[in-house]
Amino acid sequence: MKKSFAFQLVVFMIWIVCIPLSIYTVYQYYPPNEATNWPLLAGFTALSLLTSAFPAFINGTPFFLTQWVSLALFLRFGLFIEIVVFQISLVPLLYNLKLNRNMLYRIPWNSIMFFLVSLLSGLAFLWLGGDIHSMNTVDIVGYGLLYIVVNITANHALIKISGILLGQRIRFFTIDDTWDYLICAFALPMGLSLYLLGQYVGVLSIILLGIPFYMATRLLQLYTTTSKVNKELSEAAHFGHQLADQLDSEETLDLFIERVPKMVSIDGLYLIDRRQQTGTLSVLRAYENGKQILKNATHKELSHSLLSETIESADKTVFCKREEWLPYSGSFLLPNTQSALVLPFCRNHQLEGVLLLTSRKKNNFQDYQVKMLELISSYFIVSLEKARYVEKAKHSSERCGLTGLYNYRYFEDYLNSKMNEMKEHTISNLSLIMLDIDYFKGINDRYGHESGNEILRGLAAVLKREVGEKGTLARYGGEEFVILLPNYTKQQALLLAEKLRERIEMQPFEIVPDLLENVKHLIVHITASIGVSSAYEDTDNATNLLRNADHAMYKGAKEQGRNKVAGF
Repeated sequence: MKKSFAFQLVVFMIWIVCIPLSIYTVYQYYPPNEATNWPLLAGFTALSLLTSAFPAFINGTPFFLTQWVSLALFLRFGLFIEIVVFQISLVPLLYNLKLNRNMLYRIPWNSIMFFLVSLLSGLAFLWLGGDIHSMNTVDIVGYGLLYIVVNITANHALIKISGILLGQRIRFFTIDDTWDYLICAFALPMGLSLYLLGQYVGVLSIILLGIPFYMATRLLQLYTTTSKVNKELSEAAHFGHQLADQLDSEETLDLFIERVPKMVSIDGLYLIDRRQQTGTLSVLRAYENGKQILKNATHKELSHSLLSETIESADKTVFCKREEWLPYSGSFLLPNTQSALVLPFCRNHQLEGVLLLTSRKKNNFQDYQVKMLELISSYFIVSLEKARYVEKAKHSSERCGLTGLYNYRYFEDYLNSKMNEMKEHTISNLSLIMLDIDYFKGINDRYGHESGNEILRGLAAVLKREVGEKGTLARYGGEEFVILLPNYTKQQALLLAEKLRERIEMQPFEIVPDLLENVKHLIVHITASIGVSSAYEDTDNATNLLRNADHAMYKGAKEQGRNKVAGF
């Protein structure tokens, strides 16, 4: 979690004031043995660094098994040496955390926590009667167990308190915390064995226990990594099948944006679209800090950014740290971005777009994750293409090719479904407006059929703009249009019909007449006759609702002089 500069400064100041003075105080009260075995101490220190550098992973959670070396160090060299060595052991631990600039306060923060853990466990051992340098098996086992339990408990409590102080929502005890206490079964015998071997064989004890510990840790890590990779690959395959099942392009995009951040730890995700005709780049979807956002980035910003290598080569690009992509532009990225992964979306050897993933951590993207994301990207581009093809086919079957409005086949099915909703009392009213362009045959005869088509397209645009979300609009045939209005009473439908009639009468339509010589552009005006019918006022049958509106349009509007609105 990002903290203010003032907060970080306070943490550093507390460390500077407290920790050196506290370590010096411990030195005064619990000084090291004058006859220090320096080679053995160096070996213990090396082993302590090794345990910090190579944690054991259990269920994906890292556990730094330092307690056994801590116990041996404490029993052999005393509290002061143990504190100093484990302050040194912070170095590989903090390196594993891959801290960025905004997280540097964790260095003094963790140093304070390490000091308190060492101090509390050491004082508990000494104040309750424990004796260092002892060879009494009963004493070192009993007090050794006390030391380990206090060490683990103090570490657990300080981690939880630290999380609360840093503003994190944290449960005080989880299933992973159980492993901390189960580690006692490992730490106590290993720590005592290291201490006793150190007493008898010296530095050789490091080899006798250090190498088996390292091998066991690496094997456990390898097993855990393999299990994790297999699990994530299984999830990736399942995700791929989910993508393949999608038949809607928007749902495919939403699913991709939702699932990818759950598969790999990222701070930013950007889907970049590339138009085939112009090569123009634009941000199709963006995800930052756990939520979808609108991201405005120009073609120039995107084309000269860290995407440029992938756009040029159509191959992936991996940036492990900020310095690697700084020569390029990255103005649209989140502040303090470190790692970045750029994957191309290709189809038929043509670049369709780019996926950009970013993280504030260095070296965030593992090789197996890159391969997994490449596989998912392949699923995604194929699924998106299929969804768009299905949508196009569906659009062609449901829409009028000239106006883009729904056609009569779709409209009649939709009308029947809405009539059923009325019968089930899902909606309270249902009204239908039918309109026909007056003297449309004369327009075709005078100006040509293409001019008539321009009028139809123009009228469709006017109706879409005026009706909006109020109802469903369709071209019913020729110059006839219908509008279905759920939850509209007959009176409300008549008022909307009158508004449409006036709007059509005032609307100028620009055409290019085919049959008039030397006339390139011409403004014409049209009128429409409109009929209205409603359910249940006029009928409870879908077919009759259409017939009634048609009857009102011809008998009540056209035969009464046209450019009129009539109800059934």
